[in-house]
Amino acid sequence: MALVRWDPFRELEEVSDRLNRMFARPATRAANGKETMIVADWTPSVDISETEGEYQIKAEIPDVKKEDVKVTLEDGVLTIQGERKHEKEEKGKRYHRIERSYGSFVRTFSLPDVIDEEKVRAEFKEGVLNLSLPKSEKAKPKAIDVKVA
Repeated sequence: MALVRWDPFRELEEVSDRLNRMFARPATRAANGKETMIVADWTPSVDISETEGEYQIKAEIPDVKKEDVKVTLEDGVLTIQGERKHEKEEKGKRYHRIERSYGSFVRTFSLPDVIDEEKVRAEFKEGVLNLSLPKSEKAKPKAIDVKVA
């Protein structure tokens, strides 16, 4: 088990992010570094994983067309935004319950400096957006031979 250095500000940021997700209002950082609020109607769930060579982000955005999703990478911040449109009411069709969220969504992620921004890939398949964020060569572990004198 690896020791992790405790950072109280990181914990405060995590609590803030949880509250923002709970109220469907993700906080983002503006270009000047100050926090701004972007009002979103809902927030897609994401999984973030890491391998030796890359980070991967999987975002669940079912019933959203590819054309309604925009992924941008600017100044080390990855932004996923889009819109899930509500079905138009049809004559003779009555809704008894609507629990799914509709409208615009935004998720932003601060990326580590080790990401090779030129090689970032995005694939949208079966309602899941898969982002591959390769690490740069300088970030990958390198074995060094030690010579005995």
